[in-house]
Amino acid sequence: MSGNRQNWFEGWRLFAVLALTLIALSLWIAGMRQFEVDGVRMVIRFTARTSLLLFCLAFGAAALARLWPNAWTRWQRRNRRYIGVTFAFSHAIHAVAIASFAAMDPAGFAAATSLASYVFGGIGYAFIVAMTATSFDRTASAIGARAWRVLHLTGGYYLLLQFMVAFGKRIPDMPLYALFLIPLLAVFALRMIAMAPRPRQAMPAG
Repeated sequence: MSGNRQNWFEGWRLFAVLALTLIALSLWIAGMRQFEVDGVRMVIRFTARTSLLLFCLAFGAAALARLWPNAWTRWQRRNRRYIGVTFAFSHAIHAVAIASFAAMDPAGFAAATSLASYVFGGIGYAFIVAMTATSFDRTASAIGARAWRVLHLTGGYYLLLQFMVAFGKRIPDMPLYALFLIPLLAVFALRMIAMAPRPRQAMPAG
């Protein structure tokens, strides 16, 4: 029984709980402003932050489990697929909120976006779709282990860079946005440290 309780908050149950929570909170946030433009923009900011958190948890899972193996990091690595799919779900809500903003306030949307945001944001979403589609055993095996690794590594580092640019460009106007760079830099550093070859232990004499 204890094992069942320990493993309940994993896999697709974990995804379902997190996804329903994201939906409920997004509706609540938008509802606070009567589902008008200000509320939609608040949802955009909220889901940008939840996406960043979920991305960091998924992309840093393997490195953390290798460097600090414990119950939490093993759970995190075991569920990184579902955390990653939840990240994609969070960014899907983000996309719906952006589309709603564009429909409700075209002038404001045009002022808040640029050609670069369409291009680089579109590339980011293409990676998210491709990575999510290959997060299942059947599709992962269909493209092969090598292609899967290339896709997920390339996409992961691209999204890491995109998050850094998206949050970093706001720092001049809102210095507290620098705090959002901390988990991104931490994940990058952890992955670099985890990839570094470990020194071999000296063989005992005799």
